[in-house]
Amino acid sequence: MIRKLTFAAALMAATVLSSAASAKTFVYCSEGSPEGFDPGLYTSGTTFDAAAHTVYNRLLEFKPGTTETEPGLAESWEISDDGLQYTFKLRPGVKFQTTEFFTPTRDLNADDVIFSFERQFKADNPWHQYVAGAAWEYFNGMGFPDLISSIEKVDDMTVKFTLKEKEAPFLANVAMPFASIMSKEYADKLAADGKMNQLNQMPLGTGPFAFVAYQQDAVIRYKANPDYWNGKQKIDDLVFAITTDAAVRYQKLKAGECHLMPFPNAADVEAMKADPNLKVVEQEGLNIAYLAYNTTQAPFDKVEVRKALNMAINKQAIVDAVFQGAATPAKNPIPPTMWSYNDAIQDDKYDPEASKKMLEEAGVKDLSMKVWAMPVARPYMLNARRAAELIQSDFEKVGVKVEVVSYEWAEYLERSKAKDRDGAVILGWTGDNGDPDNFLHTLLGCDAVGGNNRAQWCNEEFNKLVVQAKTTSDQAERAKLYEQAQEVFKREAPWATLDHSLSVVPMRKEVEGFHQSPLGDFAFEGVDLAE
Repeated sequence: MIRKLTFAAALMAATVLSSAASAKTFVYCSEGSPEGFDPGLYTSGTTFDAAAHTVYNRLLEFKPGTTETEPGLAESWEISDDGLQYTFKLRPGVKFQTTEFFTPTRDLNADDVIFSFERQFKADNPWHQYVAGAAWEYFNGMGFPDLISSIEKVDDMTVKFTLKEKEAPFLANVAMPFASIMSKEYADKLAADGKMNQLNQMPLGTGPFAFVAYQQDAVIRYKANPDYWNGKQKIDDLVFAITTDAAVRYQKLKAGECHLMPFPNAADVEAMKADPNLKVVEQEGLNIAYLAYNTTQAPFDKVEVRKALNMAINKQAIVDAVFQGAATPAKNPIPPTMWSYNDAIQDDKYDPEASKKMLEEAGVKDLSMKVWAMPVARPYMLNARRAAELIQSDFEKVGVKVEVVSYEWAEYLERSKAKDRDGAVILGWTGDNGDPDNFLHTLLGCDAVGGNNRAQWCNEEFNKLVVQAKTTSDQAERAKLYEQAQEVFKREAPWATLDHSLSVVPMRKEVEGFHQSPLGDFAFEGVDLAE
């Protein structure tokens, strides 16, 4: 009897191993840990990759590899003649994921869409502050509370948004990660059980991959959603192996321990291209890296001081040291590949002597400041610590003493939003929707102060231009307004613009179906591994 049981157990184990061997597992060496799994709460691409592009969908989606929108959970939509009403017809038969922690009893409907948006702007919604300090940075920073008049359920499969004014990029905006659609049924169950915070820890959506487990700062596991409305994925299991060091990511890629990695060290790219087991795709990045001064704090509240510090920074040296030339110095807050880029603007010249003189004329003596350096690699800044050290050296040449500081990534993002933050912070941005509004209003508008606007800069002239631009339907007219806004930005210098980088993605040669995104996303829908 014992022998029979032993044989049966061995047979079962062999069957399981055989099944596991036949399953396709794709490993992504992610650069950092997500802040959470509710895309509405955050702005980091690291978080969006781990949540929005795996577990969730939106009313509209961006076509893979483009900034062009296409139907998502909404199969069609109508816009009223006055441009103030958007009526979305939902896709029928869309199922939420079944997981070990929740089994849905109904398909997607209008209640889910209304819940997903209203929790972000209605202060009396029980989910508005379900995470302590929830700021809904994108929703608020893009002015949505002042834009949306109402969201109505026309019927179970139809939702109508009524706006207070025209919003040219509205359809592109609702394709962004913060507009991911969640299950109201799941949320209601969590609320009834007193486990609301689980919405940010154990996500559940309609997307291509279902969440399985997260080991803090180590690994995230997903499985293919068998009921996905756009078809079950070719890979069965998706693993995010969190690997903060780019050199270690590269070693894992070479060893076949992961299939794709983001943000390689610039010095490694040529060797990657020469490796027959790897392939490398690259394109101009829709991005900007910047040093944001806190314009509400002395002496950075003086434009002369900010301009003087900008003139002290050798941006070409940063590009050479950090990117090995795979980037260009930036003069504007939007990349040159984006429409409305104002190429006529003259950059602040690198001139340490003029910088020192300007600081003296501004009455600045013995200035000590902090420069914040990101702890993770991003496409727009592969090594913020190295960039900060170069800026430190540049500033010391004009008599400014610098302390370089950093924090864990989530803490860095949170602390850097503080209105009383000291010093200047290195950050950057990769466009979310291909519209200049996503840079100029989202990062520098008055609505974003205390959130994405790390310079805490509210300039009435600039803000009027960018608000007018997004309420104008004619793109040529919008471009003129954005060009004027860039002139104001350059004159007032709330940032030192650092670089626009080339986006480089190395992967194993057997990877198929991956689309490099101009928006900087790492999404794995449609990805396969060749036999």
